[in-house]
Amino acid sequence: IAIKDELAKTLEGHIISIEHVGSTSIPNCPAKPIIDIDIVIHGNFEIVKSLLSTMGYIHEGDLGIKGREAFKYQGKEHLMKHHLYVLEHDALELKKHLTLKEHLAKHPEDLIIYGTLKKELAKKFPHDSESYVNGKSSFIQEIYKMYHLI
Repeated sequence: IAIKDELAKTLEGHIISIEHVGSTSIPNCPAKPIIDIDIVIHGNFEIVKSLLSTMGYIHEGDLGIKGREAFKYQGKEHLMKHHLYVLEHDALELKKHLTLKEHLAKHPEDLIIYGTLKKELAKKFPHDSESYVNGKSSFIQEIYKMYHLI
């Protein structure tokens, strides 16, 4: 909530919404203590990018994921660790993030499978985030296929 409040104060009037996505946004889902946040915009990326820079956020580009602009930060020790992305309101990546969140919240059987997978991968790859993410990929892709997102 503190992250959202801080962002909203500066970005108010320039964004559509601030969405809490990822595992920490899903009740009862095992998660690392890192919040994933999507800032939803409509055609004014440069303005939002500029406002974020005044808050200590640094644009990193899309990091290989088209339609999702990533930001790192400095001077945010007072906030929980987080990943920050800016996406257009009609971006496929935003649809994917929100669909996965909604699906897992509504399908406890899939949440159990996903949670178990995440725990196993965290044990297997405690210091290899790329392998951890890749290990979750096929499960997530199956959910995306159900909703015709890939």
